[in-house]
Amino acid sequence: MAEPILEVRGLVKHYPLTRGVLFKKQVGAVKAVDGVDFTLDRGETLGIVGESGCGKSTVAKMLVGLERPTSGAIRYKGEDVTRLSGRALRAVRRNIQMVFQDPYTSLNPRMTVGDIIGEPFDIHPEAAPKGDRRRKVRELLDVVGLNPEYVNRYPHQFSGGQRQRIGIARGLALRPEIIVADEPVSALDVSVQAQVVNLMERLQNEFDLSYVFIAHDLSIVRHISDRVGVMYLGRIVETGRDAEIYDHPTHPYTQALLSAVPVPDPEAREHRERIILHGDVPSPTNIPSGCRFRTRCWKARERCALEVPALAVPEAFRRATGPAAHPSACHFAEEKHVVPSGRPE
Repeated sequence: MAEPILEVRGLVKHYPLTRGVLFKKQVGAVKAVDGVDFTLDRGETLGIVGESGCGKSTVAKMLVGLERPTSGAIRYKGEDVTRLSGRALRAVRRNIQMVFQDPYTSLNPRMTVGDIIGEPFDIHPEAAPKGDRRRKVRELLDVVGLNPEYVNRYPHQFSGGQRQRIGIARGLALRPEIIVADEPVSALDVSVQAQVVNLMERLQNEFDLSYVFIAHDLSIVRHISDRVGVMYLGRIVETGRDAEIYDHPTHPYTQALLSAVPVPDPEAREHRERIILHGDVPSPTNIPSGCRFRTRCWKARERCALEVPALAVPEAFRRATGPAAHPSACHFAEEKHVVPSGRPE
């Protein structure tokens, strides 16, 4: 079996809470990411979904080196990039690029589109000689579906969808192997979302890209992803192939998320079970003992408060070979068909 292009093990990011002015004392920590494990194969798309505040964007920033992890390992082609610095780290960053959530604030309003897309060449001059950069920028604009003549325009002269295409072109400039897309379509209109997702799928085939696609819209994640990881309060609680997660969920949190996905078929909508979660998401500064979802779970028992469930194939499915036999961090995992119409649109 081929080695994964990206491997994440025990990834943790805690932000310290301090008290005092002159003599600061740590009194706690915001546990934004608290032990995340996953792998990404070459040419694959891994979708990461979850509510706002679950740690998805923090994971994305650590993957591209914008945040340093508190502990854990991020291995790119077997090499732990968290231990790199200087020239070695810059070389790895060339192969792992990011597309940001907001297509406007992620672009410098004082720079032209040509300067924005060509800026990576200033940091990595070996990727394009100075006399060749203008041509490469025009080619990138054409690749993402924009007129190459727009090279001298500014970000405010484009629509939201066009600005996100510019962000994608900037991410492609150095011909990376991995692109981390942090909610790349959440700020766009629904009709434009489909165009951008289709563009990303085409570019993946054309440039042999691997994606980590982060979003809270489960229908979009299913459309583009090969595998899906569901995050809750800093950890992945269920992971599997897209059909396993969407058609055969076993974790109560995943089932609750899927029950909120809009179903276009009116008849199916009437017969599906709605799961309403009570209470608020616990604070990442005071995570519940045992299973962190137990304070909102209708299946919680005494064991849930005492034991932390492992992300593994549940005991009830270990002898099975069907789609329900996928990792789920729940002591009482069971399959539930939440969306009766099958594949959500």
